[in-house]
Amino acid sequence: MDLAVFRWINGWPDFWAPFFLFWSEGNKWTWVRILLLLLLTFWIAKGPNTRRAALLSLLAVGLANEATDLIKATWPALRPCIELSDLNLRVGMLTSFGTASAHSANMAAVATVFGREFGKWGYVWVPVALFTGLSRIYNGVHYPWQVLLGWTTGVAIGFTVVEAWRWWVRKRTPQTENSTTSEV
Repeated sequence: MDLAVFRWINGWPDFWAPFFLFWSEGNKWTWVRILLLLLLTFWIAKGPNTRRAALLSLLAVGLANEATDLIKATWPALRPCIELSDLNLRVGMLTSFGTASAHSANMAAVATVFGREFGKWGYVWVPVALFTGLSRIYNGVHYPWQVLLGWTTGVAIGFTVVEAWRWWVRKRTPQTENSTTSEV
């Protein structure tokens, strides 16, 4: 079934190529990097809530990326561009293992952090994560299960980062006496 889904997405028409190239490779383009840096700077400068979300998302991306590297090293699995000769490879050939898509994990981590921090306003990142994962299949460098594993890893990391932060803040916040307790 995974191969059938891969072939279906990878076989989508070529007019989608620029759209999915952006989601797959855009992070390497100078103008995208500048735009992301400006967005990050804006969030950090805007106020404590957006600053916290931006910094937590940076931490989550770093951890998600490292987690996917660890998964790839522990459980090496080939990419479709290595195994299949009859695919549409729309980006450069990748020879590293593709067990868990780091692109998918990173964007899922950001989407999870912003979603947990801002609710519906944070979930605008969900399509970014979705398109990023689909782009990796469309471009022929990941199987669907590898993208799903990446998304799952990113969500788990993003959730853990936010909850760890909230736990830490609760531990550091002085607790007041419960006013409903009676003195004996």
